Amino acid sequence: MTNIPTVFWLVPVASIVALLMAWYFFCSMMKCDEGTPRMREIARYVREGAMAYLKQQYKVVCYVFIALAIIFAFMAYVLKVQNPWVPVAFLTGGFFSGLAGFFGMKTATYASGRTANAARQGLDKGLSIAFRSGAVMGLVVVGLGLLDIAMWFLILNYFYEGEPMGLVTITTTMLTFGMGASTQALFARVGGGIYTKAADVGADIVGKVEADIPEDDPRNPATIADNVGDNVGDVAGMGADLYESYCGSILSTAALGATAFAMTPDVQIKAIIAPMIIAAVGIFLSIIGIFLVHTKEGATMKNLLNSLALGTNTAALLIAIASFVILYLLGISNWIGLSFSVISGLVAGVIIGQATEYYTSHSYRPTKKIAEAGQTGSATVIIKGIGTGMISTCIPVLTIGIAIMLSYLCANGFDMSLSAESISHGLYGIGIAAVGMLSTLGITLATDAYGPIADNAGGNAEMSELGEDIRHRTDALDALGNTTAATGKGFAIGSAALTALALLASYVEEVKMAMIHAVQGGQQFFDSAGKIFDPSSATMPDFMNFFQVTLMNPTVLVGAFIGAMAAFLFCGLTMEAVGRAAQKMVVEVRRQFKTIAGILEGKATPDYGRCVEISTKAAQHEMILPAFLAIVIPIVVGCVLGVAGVLGLLVGGLSAGFTLAVFMANAGGAWDNAKKMVEEGNFGGKGSFAHKATIVGDTVGDPFKDTSGPSLNILIKLMSMVSIVMAGLTVAFL
Repeated sequence: MTNIPTVFWLVPVASIVALLMAWYFFCSMMKCDEGTPRMREIARYVREGAMAYLKQQYKVVCYVFIALAIIFAFMAYVLKVQNPWVPVAFLTGGFFSGLAGFFGMKTATYASGRTANAARQGLDKGLSIAFRSGAVMGLVVVGLGLLDIAMWFLILNYFYEGEPMGLVTITTTMLTFGMGASTQALFARVGGGIYTKAADVGADIVGKVEADIPEDDPRNPATIADNVGDNVGDVAGMGADLYESYCGSILSTAALGATAFAMTPDVQIKAIIAPMIIAAVGIFLSIIGIFLVHTKEGATMKNLLNSLALGTNTAALLIAIASFVILYLLGISNWIGLSFSVISGLVAGVIIGQATEYYTSHSYRPTKKIAEAGQTGSATVIIKGIGTGMISTCIPVLTIGIAIMLSYLCANGFDMSLSAESISHGLYGIGIAAVGMLSTLGITLATDAYGPIADNAGGNAEMSELGEDIRHRTDALDALGNTTAATGKGFAIGSAALTALALLASYVEEVKMAMIHAVQGGQQFFDSAGKIFDPSSATMPDFMNFFQVTLMNPTVLVGAFIGAMAAFLFCGLTMEAVGRAAQKMVVEVRRQFKTIAGILEGKATPDYGRCVEISTKAAQHEMILPAFLAIVIPIVVGCVLGVAGVLGLLVGGLSAGFTLAVFMANAGGAWDNAKKMVEEGNFGGKGSFAHKATIVGDTVGDPFKDTSGPSLNILIKLMSMVSIVMAGLTVAFL
């Protein structure tokens, strides 16, 4: 084997520790009492519905994966335009991503009832169970992600030992298993988002607006489907989303490190494992942060937010310090600059999270103004929410822009010459900034997965009629969950932007490897002057010149327009999908209210199963077209417009997709919390004119923040991953 530094073994050790701690938190949660017979019954309804949906989704995804694996095998073994390891790597990426979502959702469905019951004992007990159950999702994602990366690095290192450009081949090949994770994530996010919002919108329109009954009222036939949807969309979906960001950031940085330090083999291997080591240390620090989260009875929203901030900020601060030590001990040149690149990613994540909290929490002016607008009707609520969402894009976009520039310049010693070495080192800095942002994912994802657990706990408390004091505690946990969920979405979007940018650079490296492979097979490439182009000795600027990647090239511009259009097309398709599914749900809930005697009086039991079935079928059917387009568009652009067109596509998709995702997530979160603010007794309270107006705003915002917006994270990364995997096919058309 290539001389792998001994410190590398920290990576598999950290992944195993993460999985063991996830198991410990799961077992601790399972030992807690699930409550009264009624609470157990409701939890069982939700659990069975969630698992039935996940089983059906995995069937559909399995067929898609088999078909794609066959195509990749044909490209690898027949056309010989792809590395032979790609089909297997693709399958393992999807398998581990799906497994992470399964474990996280299984935990969440067992935890919600126990959280509601723990709230009967006190707020701190409820917070502890919900948060540590959410930590299972976070630790499973980082544990399985690092385990998969370590496994593939060791396997490929064994087979490519001693070969010319062996480490470059290893890292670019490992990138391809990211497409499996991206594909699985897209189905999980889109399918789960359609499921949950079809139920949520249907429940709100008929239950809260027309029938004037409370949220999560057991008389509402859609309420169980709504609770199921929280798990399949915001736990399994978010977990799969951040799994691919986590793996993608580490793998793309490793690939960039292999190229940037190719001339110094002793440093090259260290640059490759550096992002893995940072992520491994981040696991241990995330575990420390998880144990720091606790609160006291009667805590305000500010107290609860501070409790979570203590854990996440402590982990972030420690990994910032640890990065200097790690990069120094590895002996990587400019270790100080690279450490500041890591810090730029961490700080960017914190700023984006704080900005998201400001624009979506009802503790601050923007959301308060939306709630106030409810006094003049639903139209002003929607107008105010859209405006707030648009304005909210400024801070995240500027933050990511500054983080990109700082991480690039810190890594290359503030060299603006655009030489080959300067560019390669700078791009490695951007990649390691993405790793820094995601290094403490174990705890940051826990804060996000906590949200749907707390939400379901509130639903369980309402349907079990536990009383106002218990409901008050679960409402406090739920309100915190709304804010953490919005913050988590902002963090996911920001990490997707940095990861996609690193993948963009990795795409050029994959094209380079495909061209080298083609030359070895007898193919020749000629530049614009008619001279033979040698890809093996070419630098990144040489490739940009060869493919004429410039804004004066209409091919690049057309690709950029298609990329921007793809983001809007994808959002339009998913929004319409939610609308169609919600219409079916509304019709069904109205039918049950009219035909089942005594349902509104609480004397008859609604047909919960029928609503679960409607959401399940709608999600399975509606998610196919958006997922298909996300995979096909980069392939078609690559075959028709070539490498320059693909680079334009990825830039256009990244810039438009990132901004649109922030807008939709923040607008939706602000509408949701404006409704919560009114429900707390402001502007007339529950049942008032303002309340009905904010419910309409929240209903519009639901697919914004939970379906279309979050799915854009995956779209921009999946298009990059598909482009990387299909680089050999694109080169074959040159």
